[in-house]
Amino acid sequence: MSRTAEAIKNIEKISPRTVPLFEGVCAGHRGCQGCGEVAALRMAVKAAGPNTIAVSATGCMEIITSPYPQTAWNIPWIHVAFENAAAVAAGVEAGRKILYEKGGIKEKANILVFAGDGGTADIGLQALSGALERGHNLTYICLDNEAYMNTGIQRSSSTPFGATTTTSPAGSRSIGQVTWKKNVAAIAAAHNIPYVATAAPAFHIDLMNKVRRSLAAPGAAYIHVFAPCPTGWRCAPELSIETSRLAVNSRIFPLYEVVDGVYSISRDVAKPIPVADYLKTQRRFSHLKEEQINLIQERTDKEWARLQALVRATNPA
Repeated sequence: MSRTAEAIKNIEKISPRTVPLFEGVCAGHRGCQGCGEVAALRMAVKAAGPNTIAVSATGCMEIITSPYPQTAWNIPWIHVAFENAAAVAAGVEAGRKILYEKGGIKEKANILVFAGDGGTADIGLQALSGALERGHNLTYICLDNEAYMNTGIQRSSSTPFGATTTTSPAGSRSIGQVTWKKNVAAIAAAHNIPYVATAAPAFHIDLMNKVRRSLAAPGAAYIHVFAPCPTGWRCAPELSIETSRLAVNSRIFPLYEVVDGVYSISRDVAKPIPVADYLKTQRRFSHLKEEQINLIQERTDKEWARLQALVRATNPA
């Protein structure tokens, strides 16, 4: 058993009957109706508990939780720029480590980094890579709503193929986004850090337990969270969580873990629904023709087969 597997083996698991009562992000925030991102944020902080410091990049979650002079945070929280959340969190971790070793503070704290896909896959990728490479003891959580929603629904490198945004609009000469979604979880795993995972708010127990496992891992951890955005995706607010369920059950967004380089699938979708069932819930895909939907289906099947191959390759027979 690897060092990380040993460390996370005996953590206190959350079940539907033992969901923590602690609320690190309280009611009264200014999120949009049906925001899947703030739901995932709340779950993550509940799992981490009160002994937690949050570092938050500029983005939707920063805007809705901290309109001066109000705050929705019940834990220490630092707002930093789009590009440097991982670097600031690394500084917090290093500073507290020295203070702890010298007796200046008596207990360690969980350090969570929250950033959107823009602040992770694009602007913040360099700082993220540096923090992972140095092995700082923190958990970086990307809340991925697949575009720069905070500033007007502009495309990011995490925007999926075919989605229409304000900077990749669908029209007579365009199908919307023309590149495939960047796989940041795979990039994080390539840094050979102890723990990497994907999660979705529809599977809230899985998400919260992955946060706890990441915090128990000895070193840097990364969690990529699927975060539906009714405003930018043009889906019904009451279907936000169901949309994330469809993403998982269509294999568009597979749930898995990488523990010390060993891959495992958290939810093995043996009988997936067609990707068309997921796409039709959002008007950002309503312009797609059958040919393009088939292309997305082929890509989804290929990526699922690739994930299965990684599971086989990294698990001893």
